[in-house]
Amino acid sequence: MILPTKRLGPERAMLTVGAEVLRLLTEPKTVSRLWDEFTHAMGERSSTRKVNYDWFVLTLDLLYMLGALEMDHGRIRRTKQ
Repeated sequence: MILPTKRLGPERAMLTVGAEVLRLLTEPKTVSRLWDEFTHAMGERSSTRKVNYDWFVLTLDLLYMLGALEMDHGRIRRTKQ
């Protein structure tokens, strides 16, 4: 789930999805805006399999647990490290 395996390609591993989410967080964003931007960015890569919303939210949970992002007045932002 977190790392690629035989059945889970690197494009769907949570670390890869999380890296894309962090790349998109140039400013605090709502979850819906972040999801829209994420699906647009993934849509441009035709070879990439789709990541569903559940997987996206699990990735946000992972990034939160790792301390990579936080909520700020209803918006998600990268932590300052």
